[in-house]
Amino acid sequence: DDIVDVHGADALRLYEMFMGPLEAVKPWQTSQVSGVVRFQNKLFNVVQSVVQNDSDAEMDAETTKILHKTMKKVTEDVESMSFNTAISAMMVLTNHLTSLMKDEAGVPREAAEKLVLMVSPFAPHLGEECWNLLGHEDSLAYQPWVEYDEALCIDNTVKMGVQVNGKTRGEIEIAKDADQEGAMAEAMKVTSVFNQVDGKDVKKVIYVPGRILNIEAPF
Repeated sequence: DDIVDVHGADALRLYEMFMGPLEAVKPWQTSQVSGVVRFQNKLFNVVQSVVQNDSDAEMDAETTKILHKTMKKVTEDVESMSFNTAISAMMVLTNHLTSLMKDEAGVPREAAEKLVLMVSPFAPHLGEECWNLLGHEDSLAYQPWVEYDEALCIDNTVKMGVQVNGKTRGEIEIAKDADQEGAMAEAMKVTSVFNQVDGKDVKKVIYVPGRILNIEAPF
């Protein structure tokens, strides 16, 4: 009752689901409720920015990908009752949209609306208020659930470590199907890797696509 009086029922509901898997025994820590309260506030601020700026921003490729991956994650986690990881995914999306508030274009309305629809089963009061702020007169309870494009949920790039003589010296992000030449070219753009190889005779390169690049360049 005390938490509801101070932070509202949505915060209590979110915290209970965010604590961890339903079947696990979890310690109650009232101080940790502030984390989901911050999430609620960030989400509300995202919606407010859309309304105040009358945003008609189009979604860029990065935002589109994050949104669809989040919709897929939340949909699957709700079905499996993995509520804590669903909330975590929405927090990541909210942080991304928050970063767009600094841009001139602002937050895409579509992304904000999809986020509100996803959070509504977890925080129904927040969901309804945000939905109304976005200009909808009817309850979002009558809206269909979000749908994601599977193709947009697949990562076309991969991050992998770069080793020089067996020691990790950096990280690169390349296409999943990049060949060894392309991987080496990207690795040489990493200062910490280049400094270890510059002026040395590369004896051998071990490249496992999507996993590791090891350059053997003895001193």
